[in-house]
Amino acid sequence: MMFGSGGAALGRLRHLVVCAGIALLAGCAVIPKPTEAPPPPKPAEVTPDANVLPTDADRHRVALLVPMSGPNAPVGQAIANATTMALLDTNADNVRITTYDTALGAGLAANKAILDGNRLILGPLLADEVVAVASVARPAKVPMITYSNDANVADRDVFVLGQVPSQAITRVVGYAQEKGIKSIGAIIPTGAYGQRVSTALMVAARSRGITVTSVESYDRSNTSVSSAVRRVLTKGPVGALLIGDSGRIALMAAPAANGTKLLGTELWNGDAAIAKSPAMRGAWFAAVSDKRFGQFEQSYRTRFGAAPSRLATLGYDSVLLTLNVARTWKPGTLFPTAKLYARDGFIGLDGVFRFDPNGVAERAMEVREVGAGTFVTASPAPAKFNP
Repeated sequence: MMFGSGGAALGRLRHLVVCAGIALLAGCAVIPKPTEAPPPPKPAEVTPDANVLPTDADRHRVALLVPMSGPNAPVGQAIANATTMALLDTNADNVRITTYDTALGAGLAANKAILDGNRLILGPLLADEVVAVASVARPAKVPMITYSNDANVADRDVFVLGQVPSQAITRVVGYAQEKGIKSIGAIIPTGAYGQRVSTALMVAARSRGITVTSVESYDRSNTSVSSAVRRVLTKGPVGALLIGDSGRIALMAAPAANGTKLLGTELWNGDAAIAKSPAMRGAWFAAVSDKRFGQFEQSYRTRFGAAPSRLATLGYDSVLLTLNVARTWKPGTLFPTAKLYARDGFIGLDGVFRFDPNGVAERAMEVREVGAGTFVTASPAPAKFNP
């Protein structure tokens, strides 16, 4: 299922109003016949009141819950800007998006959004915020499309749009097996993300008949990362080493790998330092395609004078998704979540995606290889899903 792109101005938490008024006709006018009645004037938007939202009943009210202050404000602002771009690019006039700052408390932001009459929530960004938002939104029967990448928060009314680590691991491990890799060792950070990577590796390796020789954890210091690599290698030769972390950690680990084939995660996407490192040459990682991101980035720079966060595309695509569903969504009614389970999926800046039965976005990913100062597409992302 294809859909376009769109935009509407967003900013810090703001509340607007439409005061419907009827203008009185002044001066001379033709008196209508007694049997005729003049048509009522169409309500018009006038100067907004700062404390009340507009009363335009023919628009869908959608809340955007992202951090607009605090340490994550740059990411939140980029997502908000991207939603504006999506509305503008599609000339959408049937959706009004209002931004609420989760840095002031995700639960408080959600409560305000519900009181303001929003029927769908886009966001929040973090998994722990999803829990707080759901406690408020669920009783009001308002679903959310969250930007979190934690599949564990998905539910019947919580759809995870973020790029889940397990999908990137599954894709790169499958590609490695196709290229003859029969054994993999791994290093992972302590914490929830590392545990998700470890679980995904075990599942993917088992399904592909690959042996996982060792999984070692570290605390993200340079010494600890290098030690974890050496522990993996001393337990026996491996065909490849999975570094389940960001590009910064990969650059620490690579010299200790002694030329072992390196595998990475979606966190390597867009990290120019990886492409410039000789020790990373030949490494593979999976991520969503960047085919459309370049044009988006250029347009974003033109409009906002800065480079967008890579997560900004989630904001853009969530609006496209909303507009697609809004074709058959009557304003003022509950959001039709059943429409999100379309098996042929949707398409956005990050390629095709669809929600699985658990509400997690399944994404078409490509495999990239680190070349001489650049990334090369080793295996392109599928253009569509199989039924």
